[in-house]
Amino acid sequence: MNTGVVKWFNNAKGYGFVVTENSEEDIFVHYSAIDMEGYKTLKAGQSVQFDLEQGPKGVHATNIRCLEAAQKKSEVA
Repeated sequence: MNTGVVKWFNNAKGYGFVVTENSEEDIFVHYSAIDMEGYKTLKAGQSVQFDLEQGPKGVHATNIRCLEAAQKKSEVA
């Protein structure tokens, strides 16, 4: 599992990019790879955890989970 920060995400187009500390390359994110209930979206600056997969156009993120949401749930419990 990798961690990174959302660089930007366009809700209308359903995609964006994340960056990691150990890579200068932007990693493509598609809304269909976001693991959350309801409306799948990300916000710039949001911390995320994800897997990497090689696709026909390069590396992209899969199984994307928001870290802030997980932290808030554990604080409430």
